[in-house]
Amino acid sequence: MAAPTKSSLHNNLLFFFFLFSIFTTSVVTGAHPLDQLSPEELTSIQAIFTATYPPDPSQKNTTFHYIGLDEPDKNAVVSWLHHQQHQPSSASPPPPRRALVITRVNRETHEIVIDLATRTVVSDRIYDGFGYPTVTFEEQVVANLLPMEYGPFKESAERRGVDLTEVTCSCFPAGWFGEEKKRRVAKLQCFSTKDTVNFYMVPLEGITMVVDLDAMEIVDYMDRDEAPLPKAEGTDYRLSAVDPPLGPRLNGAVLVQPDGPGFAVDGHTVSWLDWKLHVSFDARLGSMISTAQIYDPEQQAHRSVLYRGYISEIFGPYMDPSPNHYFKSYLDVGEYGFGLCTVPLVAGIDCPANAVFMDGYIAAGTDGSPVLWPNVVCIFERHSGDVMWRHTELGIPNRVVTETRADVSLVVRSVVTVGNYDHIVDWEFRPSGSIKVQIGLSGILEVKASTYTNVDDIKDGEEAYGTIVADNTIGLYHDHFFAYYLDVDVDGVANSFVRRKAVTKRVTNDDKNVSPRKSYWTVVPETARTELEARIRIATEGPEELVVVNPSKRTRNGNPNGYRLVPGPTINPLLTEDDYPQIRGAFTNYNIWVTPYNRSERWAGGRFVDQSRGQDTLAVWTQRDREIENRDIVVWHVIGFRHIPCQEDFPMMPTLSGGFELRPNNFFEASRVLKVVPPSPVTIGNCTAAVANRIQI
Repeated sequence: MAAPTKSSLHNNLLFFFFLFSIFTTSVVTGAHPLDQLSPEELTSIQAIFTATYPPDPSQKNTTFHYIGLDEPDKNAVVSWLHHQQHQPSSASPPPPRRALVITRVNRETHEIVIDLATRTVVSDRIYDGFGYPTVTFEEQVVANLLPMEYGPFKESAERRGVDLTEVTCSCFPAGWFGEEKKRRVAKLQCFSTKDTVNFYMVPLEGITMVVDLDAMEIVDYMDRDEAPLPKAEGTDYRLSAVDPPLGPRLNGAVLVQPDGPGFAVDGHTVSWLDWKLHVSFDARLGSMISTAQIYDPEQQAHRSVLYRGYISEIFGPYMDPSPNHYFKSYLDVGEYGFGLCTVPLVAGIDCPANAVFMDGYIAAGTDGSPVLWPNVVCIFERHSGDVMWRHTELGIPNRVVTETRADVSLVVRSVVTVGNYDHIVDWEFRPSGSIKVQIGLSGILEVKASTYTNVDDIKDGEEAYGTIVADNTIGLYHDHFFAYYLDVDVDGVANSFVRRKAVTKRVTNDDKNVSPRKSYWTVVPETARTELEARIRIATEGPEELVVVNPSKRTRNGNPNGYRLVPGPTINPLLTEDDYPQIRGAFTNYNIWVTPYNRSERWAGGRFVDQSRGQDTLAVWTQRDREIENRDIVVWHVIGFRHIPCQEDFPMMPTLSGGFELRPNNFFEASRVLKVVPPSPVTIGNCTAAVANRIQI
């Protein structure tokens, strides 16, 4: 998962964004307290910063590493939403808008809060702890060009017979491995682009450089020259470059909605069936779902389900401890920025023809100028061909009763490309009241060059640290951990986390109950009182249901209103807990964590992740063992994939998907899908699909 690297690629991307902005118009409608910062607000922040901190020629260059919405007070947001729903005719001012700015000035990291209404700096704190902010695109571009003018690298490339005009380099986080003090550095490795755009498959193995990001110079160099250059033949994934014979040709398909989309977008707020939710975009976290509510016809009111949901951090440790690869243990969100790495979605491919697109804005460059990030989110109705529910009844004499409903859902999608890996992020809302969350992994393997061409080449006592996927090419073993932040508000903020454990019991016969059975299972609920009681390793715990309940709200039959978390694919870390990458990624030690809501605890890996020492992670926060019963709580769900590469992953990787579900559990009085009216069949002749609608965030 190397960072987006090539200078020309970066420049082309920004140029594409610029062109896209020229031919698009903004739809400005309803404001929401959790709207991302607008381009006007980003420009205002830029002006306020410049006025407060005028340029000083004696200082090193100022770099902006994050500008985003400073999380407003949750109670104020909830109060504003309540007013909007119950008194829509009277205006209610939203909470004050503030921005969080993380910048480096003269090699110091500043955390600055700016009030946008008063145009003043509220606070400016110099961070002097361990770790650094996200590495910027601009820093990576400059760093990646340094080897081209570095004498030792030129000699190494010449010795390998590689032309510098056909080389691209990539910036890798250096991590932390027990050093007492460390400069702000990154590591560089390089690849050959000769005969393929899939340069990740042609690494210049053995060469690793260390660059000081503040001084922007190479400060260490290593060339072990231990493996040949893999062949580029057969690695190019572009259809135009694929040699015949080609594989099967897929038939085309089109989705037609004569009445238009079944959802409406007002600013950042999306309404679909009984669902109402807010969609926004953040430079660090990417796409976010907020204030998701569902209308209950029985209560004739919108009921809260999810206040905030997003991917908080990703941990991707690789399993090669050799000098050229040991440091590869990525924390993508904090080191690179999930939003910064979000890419434009391709209409008709990434998203179907009925999709509506949203844009985002980020602050880029050394001066924090606003830049349009187009098509970062798409929203569409999915007609999957699946069944929402059905039943065939054969038990009535002389009758067969069949009733079925097609499944239709609303999907909010984004795609994040962090170097070689592409992440397809979906939030899917269903008529049943469920929210299905899915992550798809695609893109390119991370490989290393090797002398091996066959498994028989590996001698006893040797370790390849991966799978031989092609001649002289090893796909490295690695893990993918995704830590989801889920601020679940079931019918309000005062919730509890209940573990409903399935327990085996022996049958005890007495005068009132005589049975030939020997055993049965029953449910024993346990409400977690504190953070440590809520931690769960799913693979090693017994069978149980995990439910967030509102203890003060019950159904007519007395069951507490709740939402059940149906876990996704889970793995436990295999690194030892004292290994440096695992100390930094300790939030993966459990699959479930529950914390009391704290507006400052947003990032599972900490605020300053680059070269951090694990001092500010979810695992550290929970050591306080705070009370979580009948409180405003946040559920953190860590899902994962253990990736043992195979040859079918080469030269590109078919999408591997998995996810979890938030499912109503005694939240409603009965099934919601019984009265869902299915879509009417549509008969069409020849038609041309309309160009997808676009709406800017």
